[in-house]
Amino acid sequence: MSDKSGNSRKRDGSLKTALVDAGVELLGKRGADGLSLRECAAMAGVSHAAPGYHFKNLMGLSTAIAARGYRLFAEAMTKRLEAAGSSDMDRLAAICHGYMDYASAHPDLFLFIFSGQKFNEEDEDFCQHAAHAYAILRNTCAPMVPPGTDREEIEVLVWSLVHGYAQLSMTRKKDNPKLDRSWPEFDQVFRHLERALSLDVTRD
Repeated sequence: MSDKSGNSRKRDGSLKTALVDAGVELLGKRGADGLSLRECAAMAGVSHAAPGYHFKNLMGLSTAIAARGYRLFAEAMTKRLEAAGSSDMDRLAAICHGYMDYASAHPDLFLFIFSGQKFNEEDEDFCQHAAHAYAILRNTCAPMVPPGTDREEIEVLVWSLVHGYAQLSMTRKKDNPKLDRSWPEFDQVFRHLERALSLDVTRD
């Protein structure tokens, strides 16, 4: 007897979505080392062989999870951009807040996509969503790049600041009792970056 329900899920893509959903759930419970195609199949209510229709191996599942992570990442930054003021600095602050929105709302995915995990960089969905997320950073930083400066320098400056702040906040190092003073809000930290970039942009 054929599994008409399973075949239907394969065709409409819901099986892949269910497997990625299961993978994200496992990621939250056990971390990257706890991902398992067989267990994701069980959680999705399909046979252990079913994931092979979409994923050749565990890297395939990991790549699909990361693709979702980057999609949600880009959406969080875009949402902030759409509500931002028109100035270049307002837009830069907006994507930084979107960055932290994503880290706060999806901590497991945030850590996963920046974990150094090996993904299939030839996967179309992964490449599309990862590139889109970086393009948001690049395009928003572009007006801040002083003449004669490589754009990557400014991109890495901004990226390092917001990523470091998000990571430190997430791991609760801000609550370390050994800190000499209270943890600053991001906008306080961003003002220092704003001053530095403004000086660079206006310098002859």
